[in-house]
Amino acid sequence: MPKPGELKLPHLFQPAQWGRFALKNRVKYGACCVSNYNGRDGTITPRELARMQVIAGTGCGIITNQGAYPDPLGEGKAYFRQVALWDDKFLPQFEMIARFIHDGGGMAVQQILHAGRYGGIDLGYCIQPSVVPQTLPHFRPPREITKQQIKETIAQHAEAAKRAIRAGFDGTEITSFMGYLLANFNSKFTNQRTDEYGGSVENRGRFMRELIDAIKQATPDHPLTVRLNGAELMDSWGGNSEDECYELMQQAADVGVDMISVTAGWQEAPESSIGRDIAPGYWNRLADRAKKLLPNVPIAFGNRLPDPVMADECIKNGEFDYWEVCRPLLADPQMLHKAAEDRLDEIKPCVGQLNCLSRLFRDLPYTCAMNPALGHEVEPEYGITAAAVKKNVMIVGAGPAGMECAIVAVQRGHKVTVFDKADRIGGSFLGYASNDIANRNDLLNVVSYYEVMAKKLGIEVRLNTTVDPKFMRDVLHQYDAAVIAAGARIDEAAFPPVEDGVVLLDALELALGKVTASGRVVMLGGGKVGLTLAENLTKLGATVSIVEPEKRIGSDVMPSWKWRHTAWVEELGIATYTGSKATKVDRNGVHIVDAKGKVTVLPADHVVVAGPRKANHELFHAFEWMVDELHGCGDSLLPRGMAIAIQDGYRLGCRL
Repeated sequence: MPKPGELKLPHLFQPAQWGRFALKNRVKYGACCVSNYNGRDGTITPRELARMQVIAGTGCGIITNQGAYPDPLGEGKAYFRQVALWDDKFLPQFEMIARFIHDGGGMAVQQILHAGRYGGIDLGYCIQPSVVPQTLPHFRPPREITKQQIKETIAQHAEAAKRAIRAGFDGTEITSFMGYLLANFNSKFTNQRTDEYGGSVENRGRFMRELIDAIKQATPDHPLTVRLNGAELMDSWGGNSEDECYELMQQAADVGVDMISVTAGWQEAPESSIGRDIAPGYWNRLADRAKKLLPNVPIAFGNRLPDPVMADECIKNGEFDYWEVCRPLLADPQMLHKAAEDRLDEIKPCVGQLNCLSRLFRDLPYTCAMNPALGHEVEPEYGITAAAVKKNVMIVGAGPAGMECAIVAVQRGHKVTVFDKADRIGGSFLGYASNDIANRNDLLNVVSYYEVMAKKLGIEVRLNTTVDPKFMRDVLHQYDAAVIAAGARIDEAAFPPVEDGVVLLDALELALGKVTASGRVVMLGGGKVGLTLAENLTKLGATVSIVEPEKRIGSDVMPSWKWRHTAWVEELGIATYTGSKATKVDRNGVHIVDAKGKVTVLPADHVVVAGPRKANHELFHAFEWMVDELHGCGDSLLPRGMAIAIQDGYRLGCRL
């Protein structure tokens, strides 16, 4: 009997046949790069196995395991803790993962990932078709791969594919996504060879064709997927045009590949492909073109497509055959089950913040801004278990930290009341989200999610309520535990002296719409709060200057998002004065002095103070002798950001 959501999304949940394999739906879990949860020698750890048990339960018809490098030397190894598949000694853990996937009703596919230009992380060099210098300094110097090495690399891929099948996987996948070895051969940017593997599109595709043929011969009864760029986004470096990308897809189809997964972008591409600055559905045209070009080849796609409703519509319209999804299932592994049960409003959204990539590109295990349990599935203390003692809990602050704590605490059996002085859930995060110029609905959906869950879980939320010592005395002994999640504020001590009756505006009040700014605006503070407000004000017609004491703007912005703010500042023409400090503000404007002592006066109609932020600590001291248990989480402990606030709230909720 179909579930109500399956009836509303009939194309997404439609069973399918891929070769000899029957699939329960048209959802393919994408390999999503690597987790970095494993051993430095390529072995799979209990942490990874626990994560894959959760992934196996997502309900996808096809589940692709993360990419394994195929060569014993490690030239294909991109990340410190990437899994390996170059020897039979690795098979027992792969066998366990294949069983997990089958037990969950999915078809198991193993990705083979040779990083090429981005590989050799333990070796100090990388291999690629030609010696093309790196555009990003943290990658290794390149060496040109020889013809003999090409043959060996292809053979290693074929052997890795055979091992995957022996381990119980139903099919395999090779990938050019993000600029790995396959992309290096395909692209005229990195392939400048003059032999039969370089030059024309036909020649550049030779490595791919030989690779597909070798794997197909090695595993003749098992399907092979290839992930190929519909757009490299490497035009500024002389990369492939989109037309050339589709010529390569045609080549892959001509040699018998069983599915093409359409992707976009390289790691070093100067524009975004999967962050929230890309609107959902923006890249759908790439899949649609591939489907029209290759009507008889199954097409999988999911770049910046986090919504199951949109995916169902795309499949209905024939834009692609399978929704390939990864990060939204990291944010909420129950997403498909909630969609099937018509509980779309309970899905915890992927916000495209790319906390996962920021961590990964720092050689750390990836985590998710929205899912604090990701990577900790093996640890019992991260599980939501019934509380041994049911408590009456008060939470001060309805931002992400407070709401995350409230949701988990209620799920454990506690009675929870959340208090906030504002008239809506969200805290200062609501103001930040409301001014985001990337795709503010992604962030506002987080607020909507908390509002929905508070209602569905019966969490009492008392808005327009100021919690202070007097309030606490009035409710003395009614609560067993208090959680301070009151966030942070702009530190008044950082405000420069003012003259002539000039009024300084608080950035958080501006963000929440309590005050307005226009005309010539000087933003004191070039962190994420100041940058977000400056960008939005400029979009609204203001002329904004940023004054930042540090040498660079965005010091508190996560690594994978710094470049985006830098690019926006340049695109929008926002003047920045780094290494500078405001000494006073008067009717002439903002007086600033730089590191060399140069004084500049910036005319201003409005002056906004956006940093530094200071934790709202006061209630910790006031409540110390008023409640049995006193806890804190989020920015009330130390000003940081959304991801840490959510993690703090979740962890505290698990142990209250």
